Amino acid sequence: MTRRIAFLVFPDFQLLDLAGPMSAFHLACRAAPEAYVSEVLSCTGGVVASSTGCGVTTVDRPSGAIDTLLVPGGQGVDRAATDGSMRALLCALAADTRRVASVCTGAFLLAATGLLDGVPVTTHWRRAAELQARHPRLRVLPDRIHVEAGRLWTSAGVTAGIDLALAMIEADLGRDVARRVAREMVVYHRRPGGQTQFSALLDLEPESDRVRDALRFAREHLHEALPVERLADAARLSSRQFARVFLRETGQTPAKAVERLRAEAARPAVEEGVQPLEVIARQVGFADPERMRQAFVRCFGQPPQGVRRAMRAESDRAMRAGTSTAIGADAVGMLRETAPPRTPLAPTSRPLA
Repeated sequence: MTRRIAFLVFPDFQLLDLAGPMSAFHLACRAAPEAYVSEVLSCTGGVVASSTGCGVTTVDRPSGAIDTLLVPGGQGVDRAATDGSMRALLCALAADTRRVASVCTGAFLLAATGLLDGVPVTTHWRRAAELQARHPRLRVLPDRIHVEAGRLWTSAGVTAGIDLALAMIEADLGRDVARRVAREMVVYHRRPGGQTQFSALLDLEPESDRVRDALRFAREHLHEALPVERLADAARLSSRQFARVFLRETGQTPAKAVERLRAEAARPAVEEGVQPLEVIARQVGFADPERMRQAFVRCFGQPPQGVRRAMRAESDRAMRAGTSTAIGADAVGMLRETAPPRTPLAPTSRPLA
């Protein structure tokens, strides 16, 4: 069976939001010939320019029944969300589609139609609070790489569209095919952590390349001991000079920054509720669960057990309510949230600093 994947674009859309998922579906056809066929739609047809200036040829109506409809984000999404013709086309296409999804800020366009009312969603971390404020009927989960709620799917920023496509490929064709596509694209099959581990680096906003290099090194080696001397080596500075420069540029000590990165990397696994807290703590580099507990209280205002209980309570409420939402004449099935794709970090054999 060939599944038609339709992308609905608008002027100034984000090109990678389109190209990343489209490439993933295309590569899946190497393992499963004719599994997917893709086309790009717009309100008017013809060439539509992305925010990079690169144009994409589109049609104004699908060539056949759509299996999955994906809406990218981009600089033009706010204008698209106020365009009545775009909203009407989106609703018409969604009514007869098995799966509807947004990539990055494409969630703003879906939300403008009411399609996302009452369901959990995600978007780019930088605009998550804005999405929640604009559309209070949504339940925005800012740290998710992607969220599945029945046949409504949303993903986080930009490259998370590839994660979304891989999850869909796995649901359609199985894990082996999804893994083959991930290897071909040189990306994680299940990305470790949520998107805030990346936003944390941006929030710190160091001025110098050397401090950015040290933060990047820390994120890539969270499961290892990260004393200030090691970070200073990554920054090519003396320990004393590095500590001064780091505090001046980020407003935090190196130890506090590493603690924050570790807490944010651990949170998705804590919420998932599968692994013991002791294992999670070790995987992200905390010396013991108590260190992780203290870090969670400082970063999130509650300990890991509280975060896990809150997530379980949320899931239980959704299951009891059997939450559903209508897309056209069809009903969305029971709510099911997807934790961020996660590849466990290598466990360590000794306590870490």
